Amino acid sequence: RFDYAPAPHERLTRALDLRAVCERHAVPLRAAALRFPFGHPAVASVLVGARSAAEAKEAAALFHHRVPDALWAELKERGLLAPHVPTPTREA
Repeated sequence: RFDYAPAPHERLTRALDLRAVCERHAVPLRAAALRFPFGHPAVASVLVGARSAAEAKEAAALFHHRVPDALWAELKERGLLAPHVPTPTREA
């Protein structure tokens, strides 16, 4: 679902492509999503929505998951991220 409605085919395809790239790099999609905003120099923090303590703990664990620079590079190569989009630069 997207925006409270069935997801358009293009969005679903893109999401599946993003997940496939993450899987090739052994990175959970959510871990990459938590790290991604920190590529921009203006971002100092990210708020994560959680419905339970377990979800908050999971988000904290995912935040510490290593996301290699090669993942961001592949996303750009495949057109899933625009070439000019800032991404995290250190392998964290």
